[in-house]
Amino acid sequence: MATLIDPEVERQEILRHYRKLLRTAKPYLKGGDAKLIKKAFNTSLEAHKDMRRKSGEPYILHPLAVAQIVVEEIGLGTTSIVAALLHDVVEDTPWEISDVEREFGTKVARIVDGLTKISGVFDYGTSEQAENFRKMLLTLSEDVRVILIKIADRLHNMRTLDSMPRHKQLKIASETIYLYAPLAHRLGLYAIKSELEDLHLKYTDTDTFRDLTQKVRQSRGARNRFIKEFVAPLDDELKAQGFDFEIKGRPKSIYSILRKMRKQNIPFEEVYDLFAIRIILDVPPEQEKAACWRVYSIVTDFYQPNPDRLRDWVSTPKANGYESLHTTVMSQTGQWVEVQIRSRRMDDIAEKGYAAHWKYKDTGAVQPESSLEAWINKVREMLETNNSSALEFMDEFRQNLFVKEVYVFTPKGKLVILPDGATALDFAFEIHSQIGLQCLGAKVNQKLEPLSYRLRNGDQVEILTSQKQRPTEEWLSYVTTSKARTRIKDYLRDDKRAKAEDGKFLLEKRLELIGIDKSQDNLNRLLAHFNVHNAHEFYYRLAIGQVDGREIKETLFDPAVPLPSSPSMLEPKAFDKEVQKLRGVRPDMLVIGQTTDHIRYTIATCCNPIPGDDVFGFETDQGIVIHRTSCPKATTLMSSFGNRIVRAKWTEQLELAFLAGIRIKGSDRVGLVNDVTKIISNSLKVNMRSITIDSDDGMFEGQIMVFVNDTAHLEKLIQRLSRVRGVLSVERFGS
Repeated sequence: MATLIDPEVERQEILRHYRKLLRTAKPYLKGGDAKLIKKAFNTSLEAHKDMRRKSGEPYILHPLAVAQIVVEEIGLGTTSIVAALLHDVVEDTPWEISDVEREFGTKVARIVDGLTKISGVFDYGTSEQAENFRKMLLTLSEDVRVILIKIADRLHNMRTLDSMPRHKQLKIASETIYLYAPLAHRLGLYAIKSELEDLHLKYTDTDTFRDLTQKVRQSRGARNRFIKEFVAPLDDELKAQGFDFEIKGRPKSIYSILRKMRKQNIPFEEVYDLFAIRIILDVPPEQEKAACWRVYSIVTDFYQPNPDRLRDWVSTPKANGYESLHTTVMSQTGQWVEVQIRSRRMDDIAEKGYAAHWKYKDTGAVQPESSLEAWINKVREMLETNNSSALEFMDEFRQNLFVKEVYVFTPKGKLVILPDGATALDFAFEIHSQIGLQCLGAKVNQKLEPLSYRLRNGDQVEILTSQKQRPTEEWLSYVTTSKARTRIKDYLRDDKRAKAEDGKFLLEKRLELIGIDKSQDNLNRLLAHFNVHNAHEFYYRLAIGQVDGREIKETLFDPAVPLPSSPSMLEPKAFDKEVQKLRGVRPDMLVIGQTTDHIRYTIATCCNPIPGDDVFGFETDQGIVIHRTSCPKATTLMSSFGNRIVRAKWTEQLELAFLAGIRIKGSDRVGLVNDVTKIISNSLKVNMRSITIDSDDGMFEGQIMVFVNDTAHLEKLIQRLSRVRGVLSVERFGS
């Protein structure tokens, strides 16, 4: 039975949120601002009065929460608070942008218009999604507040995702990790980026998230004691030297702990830097750099630093404006601890990103053209020069602008910042398009290197050019930046077009020579004979000699000679029937979509889901493929093809066998393999498909493929194996 909600209780709840918003915003408000916020609140309240969210609560609580995030967690001012309160008004109610402009002015109207245009970034099919993403970036280059409010909107949606149906949770969480978390990171919103990543994990791999959260919680007491002891001598010395400072311990996010575990293939207990110590100094801008290095000197007087783990983003800030000095030191108890040293201004920028960057810009604390503005200019340039398909553009944007940087220098010592993994050829295009197109190679630190040389921090690069040099298709595999890729593609396309014109002329001359009309029917005969799918491609191949013009003879055009059948471009891929059979897949084992109809499906080989795993279905030309929600491909599938995701869950299980992989490591001894196989075959009656074990210097590593009934059966097997003498770790793989 539905619970009756007292309208007065709801009214008080709404007012409580509104008053909290005003209290938080108060330090930023100037004359008349509070009145404007009140007007926006009342407008939104009236516009959404009959609307409710999926959770059943009044809709107005959503714009209020977004406005709260905008001011409290991003640090934006009145214009953004008003726009956040009104962000859904035009989309969901009869209000028009012209009404917003009349009542609240041009600035607010422009931001609300931007937010309305991008509200459907992921609501349609693939190309529309990507096209809307491009629109979203256009608004970024016009007014970055549109994106900041959109990120706040997404954060609140992720915080309240519990009330959404499962397939929507997966779709929204995947879009978040695919686009919004990296965008928040690029705009310097580290706290928001970490929370979005954690929330993504919470909904796509719930068990792992719950398990790690519990482990972090269990270790909290010991961690706090450790931090207290570690900080004590530093605290005394900093006070003695007259510093005005604050020290805090910051635990790593669940997502970053998991990423480290997977990257280094280690258990939770071996993740040494579960937290960082942050020292925040209150110093005037002109003394920041010197003060940070003085504190570094104090820290390393007490604790031995790891020389490979020093990161100086004070001298050279990251491209998103992040400034900090990081070192990893060895504590008295033998644990590595990351220490971050920064000023209050740097900390503000690290926490609140772009908004804080602008606040300090007015005080003259940073240079007028910061690296973050340079990044936004780069976005603008990408949008202006990119003419690839929307989907290609989306991928290129993510690759180029959401990665770490590499810092290199020109021969005259000018700093050039490129994405990590950039090559000498990327560097050439960054300097100038013409230099890129004529690049022969590079002198890196006075040594000759090829175009494909991957740049390293501190390299000094001189580009060698030649008037005769011409880009080739192969160049695309040498570059990572969008600028280089776009320029090479443009050149190749123009070159191909010119060559195709030459090829067309050659064909006309050849047909004239053998007395054949240049009709469409005759052209179709040529395409079929040479197995080419369009005329432009045929002309191009003829020009470069891939098609031999001498083979074009009168006999090819004889109506009595049958045409070869044209090959299908989309030959359906055969399923791995053998593997499906081995895994015991049956039509009645999964409920797919809203009905219980038995739909044809197959199990994805990339992640091997088995009963008990959280799964989803993905529509393909050959039927539905079932993936685990934690599959490496899941994020891309859900975020780029959200309209092809279908709900799927296992039915009550039958006694069937499913293929699963187990990775096992430990110290080698005589009889170990025998003990392991005994547990698999005898004690748990599990059938083994294959086992490979490699031994090196007294350590072994093995992979075992077994048939199990479900995740509980597999878990029991893993627990038994981990108790075998000499075994150090046992884990499932295939996801």
